This record gives sequence, structure tokens and C-alpha cells, in this order.
Amino acid sequence: MGHHAESLPAGPATAVAHTAVAFAHQSEKLSLGTPEHAGNSDHPGAVAIAAQFVTPQDPVIVTADGSRLPTVPLAEAHKLNILKEELHGHVSNEETAVAGQTSGTASLITADIPASHLSHAEKKALRKASDGSLPRSMPPTNTHPLFPPLPLYGPPSLLRNVQCWTFRASSFFLSAAFLGVVVLGAMFTNIPKTCNKAWLRLTFRNPDRRRPFYAEEVRRRNLRKEQERSWKKRSSRRRPSPDQESTSGDDGFVPTEGGPDRVVCDVGYYARRVGLDVEEFQVQTEDGFIIDLWHVYDPREHAKLSEQERSHRGPDVFTGDVRSRQLADPDQKPKFPVLLMHGLLQSAGAYCVNDDDSLAFYLCKSGYDVWLGNNRCGFRPKHAVLDYADPRMWCWNIRQMGVFDLPALVSRVLFETGFAKVGLICHSQGTTETFVALAKEQRPELGERLTVFCALAPAAYAGPLIGKMYFKFMRVISPALFRLMFGIHAFIPLMMRMHGILHTGVYGWLGYTVFSFLFDWTDARWDRGLRDRMFQFAPVYVSAESMRWWLGRECFARHKCILATKEEWHDEEKDDGADAPAAAEADNGNSHRHHHRQLSAEHHRRKPKGATAWYNEKVCPFALWVAGNDQLVDGARLLRRFERGREPHVKVVHSKTIPEYEHLDVIWAIDAVDQVFSEVREVLWKTCDARDRCRTPKGCENVAVWVPGEVPADTGVDLYQSSSDSQ
Repeated sequence: MGHHAESLPAGPATAVAHTAVAFAHQSEKLSLGTPEHAGNSDHPGAVAIAAQFVTPQDPVIVTADGSRLPTVPLAEAHKLNILKEELHGHVSNEETAVAGQTSGTASLITADIPASHLSHAEKKALRKASDGSLPRSMPPTNTHPLFPPLPLYGPPSLLRNVQCWTFRASSFFLSAAFLGVVVLGAMFTNIPKTCNKAWLRLTFRNPDRRRPFYAEEVRRRNLRKEQERSWKKRSSRRRPSPDQESTSGDDGFVPTEGGPDRVVCDVGYYARRVGLDVEEFQVQTEDGFIIDLWHVYDPREHAKLSEQERSHRGPDVFTGDVRSRQLADPDQKPKFPVLLMHGLLQSAGAYCVNDDDSLAFYLCKSGYDVWLGNNRCGFRPKHAVLDYADPRMWCWNIRQMGVFDLPALVSRVLFETGFAKVGLICHSQGTTETFVALAKEQRPELGERLTVFCALAPAAYAGPLIGKMYFKFMRVISPALFRLMFGIHAFIPLMMRMHGILHTGVYGWLGYTVFSFLFDWTDARWDRGLRDRMFQFAPVYVSAESMRWWLGRECFARHKCILATKEEWHDEEKDDGADAPAAAEADNGNSHRHHHRQLSAEHHRRKPKGATAWYNEKVCPFALWVAGNDQLVDGARLLRRFERGREPHVKVVHSKTIPEYEHLDVIWAIDAVDQVFSEVREVLWKTCDARDRCRTPKGCENVAVWVPGEVPADTGVDLYQSSSDSQ
């Protein structure tokens, strides 16, 4: 083959040889392994044959055996597809001329197997015959400044392995030192608080009495002790009576777990303590990651599916298929499905730690079909073909969470429930990935699968905390130094190792102390007796690239917004006269409002509202709950974006600012049921598009159907009146 290739005449055969060599090189660069490793690999067919564009900016690699590999830079993906098209064209148009001279290469391409299977001698001969690379007309590869291209890591090789181990070694020591400094800083700043509490106790004063919900905390602590005693009595009897079986409370849900409150990292355990249960599904994303989806259900109505039924269904999403399933009572209407997504460094277990006042359990007992989504890697990093040590396993950030993870989870919920749409509830980073996914440049069609997007502590704009010293340090260091310090794999995996080593009480206290120091929140409004539970579900595995997107010098920390550059939103504020409020308010509130209207009218004449909109007509309705005392994100700025008509297509069903709330209070505060959860329950029902086929949730009997254009009752302001005018 090699000798024959050198004697190839000029013309069709040489063109095929040139293209075959180029395609072979490009395929090898993007495949799971090199040709030398292919025979020894568990996935011998995992050689790259094409790039599939999920969005114009998000290509994934499809291999010969149908597997998927994570997204690669645009130029590399386009090059693979162009070479494949050229090679197919050569083979089909000149098959007769080529068949007698390059039958090996022709058969490889017609069979959709790349030429990387050629021997080293054959490739060397073809490379010599090619004498250079073919000119390529590459499509535009401009990317949003907030989403710069991710690095490309090729298949395993000696050089790549040395690179990986170098970064592993450097990041182990440097990130451990960074974590140690943070822990020491957290403990040092905690000394005055500890001394103050000790002094109050020495002087026979209870420091907890100053907590806003102290009496309620005491009541709940006593109630848990009473439930523990009741469980012991019940367990001591061989055959509990029906009355004893229903001692769980007035809701009729019978706990199947009880006794002492074991602090464990298991949402099923906490669900069974309140009479519910959880089944775990595996979901494959379009780029091959296997992620966890938890289904919270009432065991009286639903039988747990088999492990095979709960396994992943491949990478395709929104196929239109649905699972045929029957309720225990065939005359009972199904519940409307809702999907919950968690925040940064958390898992969906954050929605399950407050007993009956956990958002997941509250909605389930209210009459919704509750699904808890987790992002890629989580507690158990899994991929269809990649392993933990491969840097491609960790080459992702918030864009991939929104473009791949969220659609895969929504698709699986729709498949399992048979509904056309699902309600979506997100907290913090979960809102970020949704804001990104729904954007018109990403996956706007996802909006047509959602009845409403409920954003708790919406994270679109940075809060003042981004100016803290340790966050500034992350912005100062270069991308290369960031990778040297935090690696190219998981972000500070030492944190997850400590999770399995430390006692739950120590880990819970340390987790709260460190995160409180970093993110400037307190447990003042939480049930402190459950705090150790809350930090059993955090942190989880995230990629160093993801944290670099949040904190590095290029992306969010620089621009302080997820979808607009710093220059863009500064220009918007100038156009809206954002500097006027403080001065005008001191003089005359009415004159300020008049001046603001004049500025807005002038802006309308110069630039139409919505010219910089993130979303198009496919976007779903929004509902927002903003924590007024949130230092981590600026929800008020996001509300102003809607109020000022910058998003003509976004309809705000509900918006609320809770002045005293901090970032995590929207899901963990003792009064969150009244302040947030009950309103979420109503918003989900008023926007439900399948009310005729669903049972009415508890507490929603008098909730009217939402009509686009109506004024949200709690604000008294039509947040989208100016939008409809501009349309």
C-alpha cells in the first residue's frame, strides 16, 4: 500500500490520497484513542467520523460506534466535516478511477470509518504524496466574548499523559494550599463570633434567643424528638395497628424510615422519613455524559421502575417517545411534572433537607410530580466512553450545562411522564444555565418545552461579593496559571475526599463556616438543627474550567453578567439614566420619574427596546424570587432589565423581592414555605397547559389560569407593558 501510494499519478487518486491523509489526521486528533490504542480499547470503534452541531457554536464528536465525545473548538469540528464531505465526494464521483488504486482508503470512507486505521507506513507514504495541506474555506468561528473556546485535548499519548500528571501534581499542592488559606481565613474570622457566644453563655444568656425564628426552631427540635420516640415505640411492636401506621401526621403519608436522625448523603432516606420515596434515573447527554435524575414519588401511587427501565436511553433528546405507565388507581389523574435544578457546588439534595418543609417534598405532597436534576459529574463523574483521568471529561463550563444537561433532563422527564411541557424551578447556578440555554443563540426551542421558569435567587448579574480579595486573586492570574494552580480536571477534589473522611458533624460545621466566609451568608433564618444535613449534599465534583468561567479573568467575573459584556450593560444604564435616581430622589421623587421617562423616550427614538435582547419569541414565561440581602448575585438588576423592556418576548408571571433574604434563604429559610414555596406552587399551576388532564394541586383550587399581559398581582406594575408597546 505504501509503495503504491508513492507512485500514485496526479489526478483523482492523488486528490483522494491528499484528503484521506488530512481526514485521517483530523479524525485521530478528535478520536477517543490513537490507532495504536484502538485495538486495546474498550471502545475500539470510538474513532471520530463527524462533528454534530447541537447549536451553531456547540459541536460534539460522533464516533464510528455511535458514541459521543464532548464539544471541541469550532474550527476543529468544521475541518473534520469539510474533509469528510470532500472525501465522500471524491469517492462517489470518482469511485471507478480510485477503486483500483486506493481501494483501502475508499472502502474506509464509504464505510464511514476514518483512515486512522491505516498503518503507520501507509500514512507516512500518503503524507509524502500529499506534499502539504489543502486550502480550506472555514465557516466563521466567532464566539461570544463570555464563552471563549475551550482547550482541545487529544487522545491519550505520552505527551498528553505527562501534561495531565504535571497539572495533577501542581494543582494538588497549590489548590490544597489555596483551600487551606480559605479554611484558615474562615476560622480566623469566626473567632470573634465564637468568643461572643462563649461570653454570653458564661453570663447565663442564650445567644440563640436573638435568632429571628428561635421559638420555631425549638418547637421543631422538640417535634423531631417526639417523632423519634414514636418511631421507637412503633418499632418495638411486632404488628403495629392501622392507627399506629398513620401516626405520621395529618397528611396521611406514612414514614418508612425513622428513629435517630442519621446525617447521610441520601435523598431517598430523607424522603422515606416523610412518607415519600425516591428512584434514580440515568440520563445521557448529547455529548456523552451520564447524569443523575431523581424522581420523588408517593409509594402509595407509584411502583419503583426496574433498574433497566431507569438506565439511560442514549444521547438523543426530544424524540417524541413516551413511556406507557399506569398509576395504582387507574381512575386517578396524573400529577403535573416539575423539574428542579440546583446551585453551584450543590446537588439536587439541597431541595430535600428540611423534612416536610423541603421544596421537593412540599411540592410532591401538594400534588406535583417532582423530578430532581443534577448536572454532569456531581457525586459520581460518569461518561459513556471517557474515564475520570481523561481531561476531556472535565473540559466544560456553564455553557455545556445549559446546552446539554438541561435539555437532556427535560427530555427524560417528558418521556417518563408523557406530558408535552414541564415546569422548571431553579436556584442560583441552575437559573444561570437556564438563562443561557433559553438564549436565542443557544437552544431557544427549549422554551417551548417549559410552561414556566421559576428562578430562585436568579444569577444573571454579579453582586458586590465579586470584589472580595480572594475572588480578585482568581481574576488576576492568567488562564495558564489558573490551570497550573487548579488543574485541568476536577476543581479541588480534596473537598470531596474530605466528605467521605470527616465525621458528618465536623464536615457540616466546616462546610458552613467555609462557605459562609466565601459567599457572605448566615444561617440566621435556617433551622440550625438541620444544618449538618444541608452540607452533606455539597460540594460536588465540578470542572476547573467551570470555576474558571465563573471566577477567571475572561468571563463572568470580568463582565459581571452571563449574557452581556460589561460595556453593553454600562451603555444600557447610561441610556436609561441609571445615574439619576440617587440625586433626583433627594430632591423630588416625582421630578426623577419624569426625567427618567424623558430619558427612556429619547432612548426609544435612538435605539428600539429589545435591540440587545437575549431571548426570542420561543422563550417561556418567567417567575422570579429575588433575595434582597444577596451579596453573591444582583437580582434587582435583572428585574430592571425586564421592567425597562429590554426583553420584549419575556413575560413575567410573578416577581418578588424579599428584602431580608440572603442567597440560600429562598430554599432553606424557616419561613420559605410562606414566602416562596406556596407562591411557586401557585405559579406552576396558573401557567400549567394541561390542567384538564391533571389533578389540582393542594392549595391551588382557586388559582385562575394565567393570561399573558395581565399585571402580576404582587407588584402592581406591568413589567412588560413597554415591551408590548414596542412590538
